[in-house]
Amino acid sequence: MSGGKIMLVGIGPGNYSHMTHRACEAIAEADVVVGYVTYIKLVADLLEGKEVIRKGMTEELDRAVHALERARAGKKVALISSGDAGVYGMAGPTYEVLFQAGWTPETDVEVEVIPGASAINACAALVGAPLTHDFCSISLSDLLTPWPVIARRLDAVAAADFVVALYNPKSGRRTQQIVQAQQLFLRHRRPDTPVVVVKSAYRRRQNIEFTTLDKMSECDIGMLSTVLIGNSHTFVRHGLMVTPRGYANKYALDGDGSAHAGEKRGRSLSTGLLGWTENLRIDHAEGESIAALAQRHSLPADYIEMVLNAPIEDAAVTADESEE
Repeated sequence: MSGGKIMLVGIGPGNYSHMTHRACEAIAEADVVVGYVTYIKLVADLLEGKEVIRKGMTEELDRAVHALERARAGKKVALISSGDAGVYGMAGPTYEVLFQAGWTPETDVEVEVIPGASAINACAALVGAPLTHDFCSISLSDLLTPWPVIARRLDAVAAADFVVALYNPKSGRRTQQIVQAQQLFLRHRRPDTPVVVVKSAYRRRQNIEFTTLDKMSECDIGMLSTVLIGNSHTFVRHGLMVTPRGYANKYALDGDGSAHAGEKRGRSLSTGLLGWTENLRIDHAEGESIAALAQRHSLPADYIEMVLNAPIEDAAVTADESEE
């Protein structure tokens, strides 16, 4: 029998209206639907007449194995994940199982990854615009990742001033990970840094709680929660969490929108790479050591040395840059 197809479907936050058209199509055309029991319930209205394989929370590899078995029997299989299948979802473990089984894209089982809105997108949409500048996500689950690895990542992003989304922040057994994450962030961030905890985004028991970093671990947090931690510029106003993009660094926001002195529309900031490099060379020429420059800018000394030694022509201005 000819091979079938595995469709790795991200169903978004779980509300039907937030699923993509392709995600709905994929489930509709599937012969078999495989997923975690809670996710199966979220799409129950779409499953009439289909073989449904329900699996538990820690049975991700079993889900992938069942999907491959059914696909090799010629079936179209929708393997569903909440959010996006490629963000802490089933795409990764499925590819691992496929590769272990000797699968290649040229073999008889076709694979399609169908994107969906991840929890970070859904939660951000509910609370304002917290992700308008650089952000990252970290899972606090240590079921598969050693805690020292997670802790180093938390410490690094806290120091780097990212907006951070914490996935899998707490469970019945894992209660101290969120506390230690809070302690690591407080080493680098103000206690009043805005934090919002979103539980069950766009689902029946949705709950949103605004708080601050120093009170974060006191909130009602569980496995259905996502925790958004702001950066040093994030603010909360009228019940909305907003992270500025940085336009105020260049433009007068309360006037005609003209650029500040020394700034040019469509060009890098005067403190962007080119301007910063020029000033760095001036400071070094005037006697400031590489070690002192590294300390002042909180950057590695060998990086400062590399920038100082780079050919000046490498810093030539090229085409105008987009500010989107």
